[in-house]
Amino acid sequence: MIAGVPWWVFMMILFIFLSGYMAYRAIRAEKKLEQQFIEREGNVYMERLEEERKQKEEQRRISSDG
Repeated sequence: MIAGVPWWVFMMILFIFLSGYMAYRAIRAEKKLEQQFIEREGNVYMERLEEERKQKEEQRRISSDG
């Protein structure tokens, strides 16, 4: 006993802090994965918009030539 407190109380406090740290790491990793997903989906969306823009330009060019 340290200062009249059983050792298992200190172990519980240690486990609480360890659990908090692990939760923090998990949240941080999840946010990183979510950000990567958002960026990847954003790139797909931008590529699709670019492709549609090119198709519209091609249609305008064909209709103005004909």
